[in-house]
Amino acid sequence: MISKKHLLLGIFMVFLGTSTVLAQFGYYEDALRFSQFRSTGSARIIGLGGAQMSLGGDISNIHTNPAGLGFFRRSEFSFSSAFGTWNTESNYLGQIQDDRTGNFSIPNLSLVISNPRQGALNTNAFKGGSFGISFNRMNHFNSQFGYFSDIEGDVSIIDFFLQQANGIPESQIENFGLTGLAYQTFLINPIAFDSNGNPINNPSQYDSFVLGFPFQDETVITDGRISQTSISYGANFLNKFFIGGGLGLSSVRYSSRKNYREEFFDEPLLNSTIDERLTMSGFGANINLGIIFKPIDQLNLGVNFQSPTWYNFNEQYEARMVNNFDNFFFEDENITLTREEASSPITIGNYNLNTPLRLSGGATIFLGKSGFITADIDYLDYSKSRINSRDFNAGADNQQIRALFGQTLNYRVGGEFRFDIWRVRGGYGFYGDPFVNSSFDRRTQQYSGGLGVRLQAMYVDFALTSTNFDQLYNSFPVEEGGFNIGPFTEIRNNITSGILTFGFNF
Repeated sequence: MISKKHLLLGIFMVFLGTSTVLAQFGYYEDALRFSQFRSTGSARIIGLGGAQMSLGGDISNIHTNPAGLGFFRRSEFSFSSAFGTWNTESNYLGQIQDDRTGNFSIPNLSLVISNPRQGALNTNAFKGGSFGISFNRMNHFNSQFGYFSDIEGDVSIIDFFLQQANGIPESQIENFGLTGLAYQTFLINPIAFDSNGNPINNPSQYDSFVLGFPFQDETVITDGRISQTSISYGANFLNKFFIGGGLGLSSVRYSSRKNYREEFFDEPLLNSTIDERLTMSGFGANINLGIIFKPIDQLNLGVNFQSPTWYNFNEQYEARMVNNFDNFFFEDENITLTREEASSPITIGNYNLNTPLRLSGGATIFLGKSGFITADIDYLDYSKSRINSRDFNAGADNQQIRALFGQTLNYRVGGEFRFDIWRVRGGYGFYGDPFVNSSFDRRTQQYSGGLGVRLQAMYVDFALTSTNFDQLYNSFPVEEGGFNIGPFTEIRNNITSGILTFGFNF
């Protein structure tokens, strides 16, 4: 069934290499999904491209660099609302499909209680500090992509099932997920006789009577978010040293639904449909420590340490397969096949995930009363993520994490220009590709701009941001010659969001 005319094989080898044969099929995907960092915060920070590690006195310091809380002289409450669209452009075999998903959220809700100790009578080094608590949406997964092909593919998911099934005794195969469903619905069948015509007891090799190449289409819908409640404190010493620390409590909700379909012509099988559903929920905690040093009035220097987030996840998975045959008489079973369907039992699992730590630094240069320019840099090593579970052996996933992922540097730069009560902002963010040994570019770029107005007791900020990145999606892996020749879809993503923040001083 596997075509010998693999025109894309060379491209896949360049993209993936031999270490990614089983890409897209493991818990190591979760390790990356729930570890990737994107700078978030108020509309002011978003308008600056997310640069904020050395910029004190902003409500976003609560969950980024808590040392910035030491800059507050008044208490403050703020909330933000946002609306955005996630656009995807999927390219499969040169055929393009566009999808769009809208999203409304309250991404930030924050409170700072300030207790400054300024004045001529205070000769102590300690000049007061501020306590902050915030709710912040760190990431979201509300998207949809898919493809529909009127060109026959080079492989079928039946090839994947055959590779997975071979070596599994027939008495056990129904317990092997989707491959078990393929067996129950006659997509794959045991080789019951040897070359001499003798019956094989409990065979462990399989074949299929479906030999052609299919037309393929798939839809993937995901939903969910990572939210964090942060509790932080920042202190001011000599108006030059600002030190802070905080605790982050993270909550994760994630769900995905995949609908994959193959259609055949001049074959016993008319079409096959697989529907998969996965839901996950998790809770985690992390520690956040930071310092901002102000050597002169025109300069801030900041350093931030974000510990790993220690997550615990619960998941639930189920799948259903429906195969429509053309009244095919299957002689081995003495049965005429029409509509065959099977469903997996609901599978419940639990596992722990430790994300990599993050080290960040930044600098801000103040241009008198005209504004400032600020920049950040982050260091992360995604190969340091770790999974462990009592429900399954995570050794293979951890090995894949070490093989697939590596070190990255992120950069952000932004500027704010002031005119009376008005503020104009712009920024850029670059987030490095977490994959190693891959020529497929998965880096993320973010462009942003914003406006703001500052009044005596309140402020209003607005930011507009455009985030762009590419993905390479593998519907299923099929190995040939040490390489994955399964169907790949290139996905271009654009997330455009507007965020509005209202803040009140008291």
